[in-house]
Amino acid sequence: MYTPPPFKSDRAASLAFAEARGFGLACAWDGNKPVASSLPFYLTSANDGTPRAAFHVARHNPLVKLADGTTSWLLAVTGADAYVSPDWYVSPDQVPTWLYQAVHLTGPVRAMSDDELAAQIEALSAKFEERLLPKKPWLSSKMTAGRLEAMKKAIVGLEMTVEEVEGSFKLNQHKSETDYAAVAGSLASQADAGAQQIAHLMKEARPNAFVNEEAFASETNQLERTVP
Repeated sequence: MYTPPPFKSDRAASLAFAEARGFGLACAWDGNKPVASSLPFYLTSANDGTPRAAFHVARHNPLVKLADGTTSWLLAVTGADAYVSPDWYVSPDQVPTWLYQAVHLTGPVRAMSDDELAAQIEALSAKFEERLLPKKPWLSSKMTAGRLEAMKKAIVGLEMTVEEVEGSFKLNQHKSETDYAAVAGSLASQADAGAQQIAHLMKEARPNAFVNEEAFASETNQLERTVP
């Protein structure tokens, strides 16, 4: 991943982002062309602290044959993204750009045993069912035994040993506070959910850039209330 220094995310923040997102694009090379599948995953750690990404694919997915435990794969995880118009900056001579969050996890992938797959199914569903609370979580025990076993036979559990973690959180960190705040304000006013999320992340990252803007807005509101 090419990442200019201002946008580089540290390892801990990158792993936290990947775990929170829990959905990515698994990519491998079959010798002639790339093979990829979008899929949910969760992260665990080995006894030595090495991160591991657990996921599964359909048994007939071409990725299964490439999980030899030695060849590196890429798991690309992306978050919110948004286009930025040059017209939103205060400073002149700006160019169009795109703000985004992305993390790349790289490492060899192996196939899981049947017992490991059974545990993975429970852990993966629990991860996402938790987001739906207070709904009572779904459990595989709700399925008939025959149906559950048939579904398990149709998939293959996979685990990546994460050897490299790369993160790029491009949020205009290199811009002046005036330009930074102006762009975030314009993004926040867009109807697109991704633009609004990027604006929120920008405000979290550099809250001081918005102090003067908020003070000005407060003074303006007070003036408007006092004018007859």
